Amino acid sequence: MTTEGYLKERVDDQIKWYDQKSKNNQYWFKGLRTAEIIIAAMIPFISGITASYEGFEKTGLILLGLAGVIIAIIAGVLSLGQFQEHWIEYRTVCESLKKEKFLFKTGAEPYGHDDSFNLLVQRVETLVSQENTNWAQYMMKREKKEKN
Repeated sequence: MTTEGYLKERVDDQIKWYDQKSKNNQYWFKGLRTAEIIIAAMIPFISGITASYEGFEKTGLILLGLAGVIIAIIAGVLSLGQFQEHWIEYRTVCESLKKEKFLFKTGAEPYGHDDSFNLLVQRVETLVSQENTNWAQYMMKREKKEKN
């Protein structure tokens, strides 16, 4: 494989993948966390209205219970999805891949010698492999917790 082929087919492809995954996880984390904050902030408001208006007690209690259920669901989805952790992890790998690509293209250290392409391949594949290993270890830990 040529240098340009590797940069385009492997490095650029991985940068694009990690960038998109990072953005998706950031979107879900911020969206769910914002919803959680808004609903939690509504609880005192609903409590105040429930206590202030006669005939609203039943509806207010239902809304308070519903708010609690929704907050619990959001917290569970955030915990299960690990959106913040994945957002940061994917962003870190993406930026590391970009850094390696730019160092290589400019001939900056550690790429200032004849064997630069082989070093680039080793470093890029190590970055991608480490992330895959981290994911596999996370999944194994999760399976053990579910069995216990």
